[in-house]
Amino acid sequence: MKKGPRSGACSLTTPGNLVESNPNSNSSNGASAKEKDVLSSSGELENVQLKPSRDASRKKLCGYLNKLGIKGPIKTWKSRWFFYDENKCNLLYYRTAQDINPLGSIDLSSASFDYKVENGEGVFEIRTPSRVFTLKAISNQAMMYWLQQLQMRRWEFCNAQSRFPVGSSQLVNEPLAGRAIGIDNEDFLPLVKTPTEAVGLKAASLPAPQISTALQNISLKHPWTEIQNTVYNICGSKQLWGSNGNVFTFSEFQEHHENPDEEQEAEVEAGRAVKEETLEDGRMDSRLNWVRKARWMNSGFPGLPEELSRERNPMDKVSVLQQQILTLTEEVKSQKELVKLLHKALEAAQQEKRVSSMYLTAAEDKDRLELVRHKVRQIADLSCRLEALEQEKKELEQILTLRDRHIQELKEHVQLLMEKNHAKQGVIMALTEQMAREQSDPLQEANTITVETLYKQQEEIEHLKDDIEAYKTQNQFLNSEIHQVTRLWTNVAENEKALLMKCACLQAQNCQMESKYLTVLRKLQEAVPGLPSSHAELVRNLIQEALQWDVKEKAEEGFNLNPVSEYDEYGFMTVPEYEVEDWKLLAKIQALEIKSNNLRSQEVVEKPLRDRWNSIGELSPSAELKSLIRSGIPVEHRQRVWGWIVSRHCGHQSDHYQRLLQQSKSTEHPACRQIELDLPRTLTNNKHFSSPTSQLIPKLRRVLLAFSWHNPAIGYCQGLNRLAAVALLVLEDEESAFWCLVHIVENLMPADYYSDTLITSQVDQRVFRDFLSEKLPRLMAHFEHYRIDVSLITFNWFLVVFVDSLVSDILLRVWDAFLYEGTKVIFRYALAIFKYNEEEILRIHDSVEIYQYLRFFTRMIMDGRKLMNIAFNDLNPFPMKLLKNRRSMHREELEAELCELEQIKAAYVKERAEQGPQNLKEVVSEEEEEI
Repeated sequence: MKKGPRSGACSLTTPGNLVESNPNSNSSNGASAKEKDVLSSSGELENVQLKPSRDASRKKLCGYLNKLGIKGPIKTWKSRWFFYDENKCNLLYYRTAQDINPLGSIDLSSASFDYKVENGEGVFEIRTPSRVFTLKAISNQAMMYWLQQLQMRRWEFCNAQSRFPVGSSQLVNEPLAGRAIGIDNEDFLPLVKTPTEAVGLKAASLPAPQISTALQNISLKHPWTEIQNTVYNICGSKQLWGSNGNVFTFSEFQEHHENPDEEQEAEVEAGRAVKEETLEDGRMDSRLNWVRKARWMNSGFPGLPEELSRERNPMDKVSVLQQQILTLTEEVKSQKELVKLLHKALEAAQQEKRVSSMYLTAAEDKDRLELVRHKVRQIADLSCRLEALEQEKKELEQILTLRDRHIQELKEHVQLLMEKNHAKQGVIMALTEQMAREQSDPLQEANTITVETLYKQQEEIEHLKDDIEAYKTQNQFLNSEIHQVTRLWTNVAENEKALLMKCACLQAQNCQMESKYLTVLRKLQEAVPGLPSSHAELVRNLIQEALQWDVKEKAEEGFNLNPVSEYDEYGFMTVPEYEVEDWKLLAKIQALEIKSNNLRSQEVVEKPLRDRWNSIGELSPSAELKSLIRSGIPVEHRQRVWGWIVSRHCGHQSDHYQRLLQQSKSTEHPACRQIELDLPRTLTNNKHFSSPTSQLIPKLRRVLLAFSWHNPAIGYCQGLNRLAAVALLVLEDEESAFWCLVHIVENLMPADYYSDTLITSQVDQRVFRDFLSEKLPRLMAHFEHYRIDVSLITFNWFLVVFVDSLVSDILLRVWDAFLYEGTKVIFRYALAIFKYNEEEILRIHDSVEIYQYLRFFTRMIMDGRKLMNIAFNDLNPFPMKLLKNRRSMHREELEAELCELEQIKAAYVKERAEQGPQNLKEVVSEEEEEI
């Protein structure tokens, strides 16, 4: 595992001289390849190029921090060396700066940062989705530097990921180096100066923070990593002596040093790069001994050459050496503790090995059996000892509990004595002050008390000011963190939205291509009789293959934005079932068109419309609400809006519906038989009504029976079952569905619309023909030329408000506007349907084919938005006053015609009555004539 991204590109000209190479290298991958080639091909230590960073002048983020380790109830601070990996946006942590393998890492790309004043000086938190890391810096300044730098690195990494694709040269050539985060943080918190004594590559040469015990700083969770690091450090120290026995001295590093700071950073980075290559190759390369020597000198004796050269006073040199001795002594103690643990594990393994060897070398089965018995006896003995120890443990725990109770009692007694002593001291102090006041000047005493009080208040004010400054700093940092996290989240959301829209467009295009392909197959299907046999067979195979495509198939990646299921939210079939074999391909085309339209309108239309509906609180009549309802009510709001519309026009009478149900149970209504006949024929394309055992069938029966008793003038009319069924699907509650049916029949529709004569329904058909002649004159002339009676098709549209005529999504949008505005909506949509298919109808020049096309052409309308625009925009103006006048005029004409028919009927009956009954004996039957 790599310790972090490599530092600046450096080359070695002589073993004792490190110089900086070209910092404008463009690719880290190229540098890595060059390094491997040089190391593998040359035995010399010249021109060794290390991995460059994105910016040679960019300082590495590393340093010592204390990490809070939690093991059950035990919480301890452990010193760790932290290093930021720019390639992966990970914060790696090691036990010391000289370790090769990290103990763990923190993913900063999805992390947030926090610190609280009450947690103590320098304590901050890194919160990842899976864990919270608590860290502690040596000072508040170091803590703020770490937090600001981590924020900056996280921002750069996330922006680089979102702006440039993987492998893009811009990611390397255009470092973002705080370009945006610096501007953002200036508004919240100024940048903190770098604490060079605690952060950076120089901190690697300083001794690690001291821990109370040597073993406390060892990570028990990662024993194998600790062993690897220990072995690596031991091997590195042994290799200080080469094959000729010469020791690598300090003078070799100090011959040509022009810039000690740059050299020290280069040495540490060189050691880190060598450790990375060693980990990747799995072996120690002898050609890099000079780097290991330099690393060992820095790790074993941190800062020794520099300190010795800089300090001229012998006493200072001695103190530095003593500090180094203490550091090495602590390190030896920790290594000894680790060696003891390893010795114990080794002894247990050797004992197990000896027993296994004796078992394998035993000559006879008796010897092996004896060994097994001996092992069983040992196990039994160990079990007995374990039970005895457990019993002893329980006894000791009981004794400990008793002692704890005794100690608690003693503590309470001591506390009581201390309180008594404190009370006595208070009395003594009070008496002493009283005596002093009696003996001293009252004015001087008052001044003394005032000065003391002011001094205490001044101290409290200073403490409060410090707290205020701390909380201001905390507030500024948290504001910057919230601002940056919000921006990151916004960027991610925008990218996700763009990807979703792109995916939706691609899926919509795919559906359109499939639909066009199926349309071509359908045209070929119609031309099959005129094709050669081989071509006809090929067309049939292609059609059969196309019909076997699963409409619900998911994308290959397992991701589908808007799949077309077999049923929609209200249980309507999304793909119609045609009994005619030739129309099955048509059903497939319809399913693909539905999916394509849904995908195209999902993000562009549906989401903004849903957001507008979510922003509406209490409903009230307005032009905006009317516009929203015309655009279609989302599924999650439709039940609420329908209920509000019905309640505005129909004041619910308490218990009225229940009384009607009781009446229908006690007395059978004359329409009961007709209702039972119509129930199985209601919405056969909906799964909630397709089966006689469906749960909504009994509810529909009760709603229709209650209405028949509620309105005896109508009772029941065929078509009411479909209206009530749609109301049940949306409103779900049967009483609400009953009042919705009442609202449609008694408020929205004109009188006598569902009477025995259906006189108003016939009037609307005449009105519709007038509008059709005015709005679509070419189409009406076409119908008249071929003697097409449009009312044969449209009469049912008006009677049941397009139920069983339009696809469910468009049907419910029509109902949304119809419930709010009334029957004018039916005229608008009826005209829009003919306008939508006008060109197709005009291309048909046979009356039989026109009737066949009109039977199913409404099911071919898939673009609800286009139909809505035609109905409410292209057909304007459409005044309600004109509709009322036309209805009055045609009603008078129809009533006059009915009156004339009644007169003719009465005259005919009178004439028959005057002729008297015919003599049936004079009438000869057909059988008698044949005889």
